[in-house]
Amino acid sequence: MEGNGSLRKSLNWLKGLSKGTISHELEALTLEGLQILHAQTGSILCNFIVPARASDSDGNWHVGAMATLIDDVGAAAIYSVADHVKASLDFNISFHTTAKIHEEVEIEAKVVGEKGKLSLVVVEIRRKRNGELIALGKQWMATTKDSRKASQESKL
Repeated sequence: MEGNGSLRKSLNWLKGLSKGTISHELEALTLEGLQILHAQTGSILCNFIVPARASDSDGNWHVGAMATLIDDVGAAAIYSVADHVKASLDFNISFHTTAKIHEEVEIEAKVVGEKGKLSLVVVEIRRKRNGELIALGKQWMATTKDSRKASQESKL
């Protein structure tokens, strides 16, 4: 894993959410057991076993719990690039199939676009055993910093 400061901070934040040491109980319940397999600036790959307490009445992974996980892993990927996340502006999830409790899934978040203070992250959730797409999330988030300006030299 790369070692830049923003990446370290975003991974520590994500680990704190999954362990319940920061934020609200909702994140602790929905991210419990999240394992970060690989991370680099703008990209995070995680492994997750769907917990029983994140299921609906049919024993499927609850879509609200899945949305929380997509939101948090996506925000961590953006944070690793922008060093700050302020707000979600557009959040879209396509659910392709269901996952059952105790099923192992893989979550991959990639920052795919940046425009000024806006960043776009795509998060895929796939079944670990066969790679089948379960859900695809796309999220635009705003930061307080323009990542392009931070890396450009002044023309004055």
